[in-house]
Amino acid sequence: QVQLVESGGGLVQAGGSLRLSCATSGRTFSFYAVGWFRQAPGKEREFVAAISWSGGDTYYTDFVKGRFTISRDNAGSTVSLQMNSLKPEDTAVYFCAARPIVNRSRYYTGVNDYSIWGQGTQVTVSS
Repeated sequence: QVQLVESGGGLVQAGGSLRLSCATSGRTFSFYAVGWFRQAPGKEREFVAAISWSGGDTYYTDFVKGRFTISRDNAGSTVSLQMNSLKPEDTAVYFCAARPIVNRSRYYTGVNDYSIWGQGTQVTVSS
């Protein structure tokens, strides 16, 4: 069973950048699609970005397109989320999630699509 650990969160000024990492323990990321989600206080968890098993297919929610980039290194068992031009409204706890797949080009965007979750990492963007 894959276990996920996020890192890279922190406090940054508006316009700055952070790089979040999601690492596995126990198994590699091969044969898993991965997504990033976030949850702000008092709000529901929402989709941010997703990447297929092969890494060749990615999808972003509209409010991060052009600013965030998701990538993966299956050999190194890491999925990253590069976040640029951060805004105060990006402040949230960010979670990575994974699910086993059989289609190497498939990605998933729903909270209920994923069965494995990390503990989250806090991102705070000051104005």
